[in-house]
Amino acid sequence: MRVRIVKQTLYLAAILLSGCAKSPEQLGLAYSGETDVENVRLLVDETWVDAAGKRHVQQEIFDEVFEIIAESERFILLDFFLVNEFFFEPGPCLRNLSRELTDTLLAKRRTHPEVDIIFISDPINTVYGSIESPLFKAMKAAGVKVVWTDLDRLRDSNPLYSKPWRLLVKPFGLGPGKAIRNPLGEGRISMRSMLKLINFKANHRKLIVTEKSLLVTSANPHSASSAHWNVGLRVDGAGMAMACEAESAILTMSGAEGFHPLGKVGLDRRASDEPGSEADRPGDPFLPKLELLTEIRIKEKVLQLLSEAHTGARIDLSMFYLSERDVIKAFIAAKQRGADIRVILDPAKEAFGRTKNGIPNRQSAARLVKAGIPLRWADTNGEQSHAKMLYVEHADLTATLLLGSCNYTRRNLDNFNGECNVALKASRDDETMRRAREVFGRWWSNPDGRFYTTEYSTYEDCSRRRRLLAWFMERTGLSTF
Repeated sequence: MRVRIVKQTLYLAAILLSGCAKSPEQLGLAYSGETDVENVRLLVDETWVDAAGKRHVQQEIFDEVFEIIAESERFILLDFFLVNEFFFEPGPCLRNLSRELTDTLLAKRRTHPEVDIIFISDPINTVYGSIESPLFKAMKAAGVKVVWTDLDRLRDSNPLYSKPWRLLVKPFGLGPGKAIRNPLGEGRISMRSMLKLINFKANHRKLIVTEKSLLVTSANPHSASSAHWNVGLRVDGAGMAMACEAESAILTMSGAEGFHPLGKVGLDRRASDEPGSEADRPGDPFLPKLELLTEIRIKEKVLQLLSEAHTGARIDLSMFYLSERDVIKAFIAAKQRGADIRVILDPAKEAFGRTKNGIPNRQSAARLVKAGIPLRWADTNGEQSHAKMLYVEHADLTATLLLGSCNYTRRNLDNFNGECNVALKASRDDETMRRAREVFGRWWSNPDGRFYTTEYSTYEDCSRRRRLLAWFMERTGLSTF
């Protein structure tokens, strides 16, 4: 009897301390699928300063999101990380995107109540149960199905903290409180919510899918982030079933039903392998192909693209956070093989009025520059360069454009966060590829009196202490990146 009690106690402790009970693949995460596409558009939000020091903003992404919502007739499935008005103060170049999106969905419910709307989001928008979101409350009251991601099912990226948290804190649950100041905005929150936050987990995906269109982006409908640089890819008429399949993993993981209004593609199956698909028919070898990738499948794609780059290959990277060591090594190896590489990074100098110390980007930048890779910093002025875009030209005159929610960090790439990217492969002369080159070239060269970027020396950081700190934070998970 005592032996049984001891075994049961040890088994319970193992479950509490082990993190996610199932692997990401068993949960339906780490998804990949591929299909032919025709109607694709690269969308860009960008901010620059003119010669007089005045900031300008030009945006496309959420205007397209609102258009997709207006065009839907059967369903709207959204998954966005940040949807709140924390830190937002109305002013030049800023939009209350969270309110705009909420109002658009409420209007859709009023005029087309037959359209199903499902909104998946991260509990950070309620500060983990401490502060009710008036936006999501209004959506639920109007009949929108709101699903909060069950972050506890995700792997522990911060195991030194998360494993004892599961045993000592999690059993007490979550709820409102006023013990401490809200670190994300106004008001006060409970200590239990703060302790939940330190797990540093997130459903970081950013996408919308209807029966007609799919849009995957790096942009949040977050009002205080509305001036950030971002990119997105809108696809009409393809990729929607894959997106619903990938999102069903988040839904079922969070206790909701899966959502397959367009049929089930199947985990890790190629959509183009479905009977009767366009892949079964002969056609143009440069016909664009779209891959939808989540979690570690994104890392695998990045490493594949970089490993195939040799002399004559062109690689352009614009990234918000870069620190994952395998990816950095792959960039350096591609440079050593003769690839032509350019990198634009956010300087990590500020976030919503708070000063940052440049970690991890300045330390990663130093490694790239030492290897001979040209690098420029986004010349931000209150906003962030939040785009996550990789462009690679291949020897067969095709190119691949990879973009979405995923930063190139351990937390984003190694099956910890929920992430979603798309990879478009097409002829290098495809309109989307031409625009990707034009956008990156504009950011790199600052034409027509528009200042987007500045030279590497502006934010160069040779501090050994911060380099060691960046390494420690990346390896242990004791960080927000």
